[in-house]
Amino acid sequence: MTTSNAPFSIAEYERRLACVRAAMAAAGLDALFVTDPSNQAWLTGYDGWSFYVHQGVIVTMEDEPVWWGRHMDMMGGRRTCWMQHDNILGYGDHFVQSTVVHPMQDLARHLEGRGLQRARIGVEMENYYYSAKAHAVLGAELPDAGLVDATALVNWQRLVKSSDEIAFIRKAARISEHVIRTAIDRAAPGVRKNDLVADILHAGITGVGDDWGDYPAIVPLTPSGLDATAAHLTWNGTPMREGEATFFELSGCYRRYHAPLCRTVFLGTPPDDVRRVEAAQIEGIAAGLEAARAGNRTCDIANAFMAVMARCGIERSGRMGYPVGLSYPPDWGERTASIRSEDETVLEPGMTFHFMPALWMDTWGLETTETILIRDDGPAEPLCNVERKLFVKS
Repeated sequence: MTTSNAPFSIAEYERRLACVRAAMAAAGLDALFVTDPSNQAWLTGYDGWSFYVHQGVIVTMEDEPVWWGRHMDMMGGRRTCWMQHDNILGYGDHFVQSTVVHPMQDLARHLEGRGLQRARIGVEMENYYYSAKAHAVLGAELPDAGLVDATALVNWQRLVKSSDEIAFIRKAARISEHVIRTAIDRAAPGVRKNDLVADILHAGITGVGDDWGDYPAIVPLTPSGLDATAAHLTWNGTPMREGEATFFELSGCYRRYHAPLCRTVFLGTPPDDVRRVEAAQIEGIAAGLEAARAGNRTCDIANAFMAVMARCGIERSGRMGYPVGLSYPPDWGERTASIRSEDETVLEPGMTFHFMPALWMDTWGLETTETILIRDDGPAEPLCNVERKLFVKS
């Protein structure tokens, strides 16, 4: 028995599985244990807020993948995964947050039952959801197996999106437009930031038309004034004030797919230095989009933007973007390629990036960004349709 609730066809999941198995073979792996919730969902369709306990997907070179997690979440697996129910497994609650036993002991028994006690098994060691204790216990329980770091092996297979995935990202982009326009329209002196964020969250969950909104992997980032000199502050109950810039780093989310979009609002009359940097940033984004072509590299996007910044006398360093698509908290990036001068990942049609050349100055910040799609021909396509400028409200 299988479920009909998985968001994609079985053929799409089989395509993904074939990509992962090819990467496993290249790495000399007999099996792979996947703990990243985004990778679990990408491979199986599993979708639930259960990643605070140990769970994961077992991939071998044959047969369906196996989703493994807490017994009560096994029922969620049956509702959301595409596989046969026999390949959705649950461990007892006595393993949860216990100081006596550990869920990896149960996982080890399942791996042994599949003849993997001496196998070369890949694990995602640099991952939010795979703890040092989990790795230690799994290694102790399988002393004859080789546990190999396979961090991002699945992530790299997600870099080029299928047409079905791009359709979901386009839906997320429509929601992102609705969310960012809500933020811009609602922003005004005296409006408490928490009230504004409540409207933003309402817009994101309401969605657009029949395309309902899911929770994004990052909460709304909405700092104002001096707070906007920092990249990742959220909100408080302080009223917005005239004479301050507020950037909004937001994303719509549809079936776990994201299309991040950032815009900045200035209440009052922007100083000349803000206007000067705005003009340079917009010119730099246009240059980056022109460089974002199939066959070029991610560093070409960054270098095109940086060339404009250098000519305008503006200091900027660091990363300027990352791939996006399917994600769970705490990050909507895919943690593979980066848009930065050191990264030489070759751009291919179907890749989607958050091109994020934000500028954080000494006393204010300016975020204007685009989610972009690498096309077969020509420059990248911005997937959201919101005017690229500093929004001024007097």
